[in-house]
Amino acid sequence: MKPVGPIPPGYEALDGELVIGGHTVSALVANAGRTPLFVYSRAHLDKRMSELRSAIPARIGVNYAVKANPHPDVIAHMAGLADGFDIASSGELAMLQAAGIDAGRVSFAGPGKRDDELEAAITSGVTLNCESEGEAERTLAIADHLGIAPRMALRVNPDFELRGSGMKMGGGAKPFGVDASQVPPLARKLIDAGVEWRGLHIFTGSQALNEEAIIETQGNVLKLAANLAGEIDSSLPKLNMGGGFGIPYFPGDEAIDPTMIGAALADMVANLPPLLANTELCLELGRYLVGEAGVYLTRIVDKKESHGVAYLVTDGGLHHQLAASGNFGTVVRRNYPVAIASQFDAEPSEEVNVVGCLCTPLDRLADKAFLPRAEVGDLVAVFCAGAYGATASPAAFLGQGPAAEMLI
Repeated sequence: MKPVGPIPPGYEALDGELVIGGHTVSALVANAGRTPLFVYSRAHLDKRMSELRSAIPARIGVNYAVKANPHPDVIAHMAGLADGFDIASSGELAMLQAAGIDAGRVSFAGPGKRDDELEAAITSGVTLNCESEGEAERTLAIADHLGIAPRMALRVNPDFELRGSGMKMGGGAKPFGVDASQVPPLARKLIDAGVEWRGLHIFTGSQALNEEAIIETQGNVLKLAANLAGEIDSSLPKLNMGGGFGIPYFPGDEAIDPTMIGAALADMVANLPPLLANTELCLELGRYLVGEAGVYLTRIVDKKESHGVAYLVTDGGLHHQLAASGNFGTVVRRNYPVAIASQFDAEPSEEVNVVGCLCTPLDRLADKAFLPRAEVGDLVAVFCAGAYGATASPAAFLGQGPAAEMLI
């Protein structure tokens, strides 16, 4: 038997069924007209942001990383909660424009920006977080042709990383950002060229569950930013400090304490060096804001036994929940938080494998999980599905198509 991950707080049962946003899962599926279905909860989004705002200093803003969940309704809701938005493509830029979000709230990071993407960013007025000297030169050339002074910041590849992060984005050789030693001369070049200088973006990693590591990294980010500002010989209009806040996915994972991180950030903010005294500070967070607000619902279409092993076969799978299947960067497969949504408050009684409908042994949603007895027609819930689910999974694989999505 393998345990499943911890179900996030805030999910309860009504008449035995899982309830999301005050609605039973059967009612939500009936409203959607089909499964599989991603459900995103406004209440969870609001609560997470409220708790975060209460924990961190008011001086520090919160940017939403759109890549975590770009569903239009989620973006529209986050527009009223977040201070800014971080994007990684012109496609995400178009989504924000469609939502009516002001370009002044948007920054654009990511290696390999195409010329048409640079042009779209310059024209719209978003801040370009430049990732290399070559990208900087292309941006200046395009801006000169357009006759527009571009808004530009430099993404820094620091010499340190976020300890314990699930995905390291800084330290050593990386495709992301400009090595710290190369930042001052490039920044001076941009300033001399007449760009609207917007400062630095220092993102070191993501999905960390160690408060001390996050605090240590944020301290290092502020020190590096101050040192670079001194070498550039210019104050920083803005510093994107990155994020790294993780959420519990697997057995044994524990939620981070934002008040502990916030208290440390308050001390740092109270003792900022002069060059950062007037700098706009922000955290860039994605999964921490939206991950636990999402639930993936899939229906059991078959129940079978093979060599004494029980299988619940669902109409969903890795084509919608690649990470939950263990095929999104996980070395050793562990179970996500999974439950029988139709019998959410029932006691576990059988060991089963929950699998999807794809013709591949990789399509697994839970291995040897001890769950309440379930039958064909029951609904399975995969939690922590609000981030890197629908758009981070191969929905076109085997022609299955996308899942339905709704914000409630």
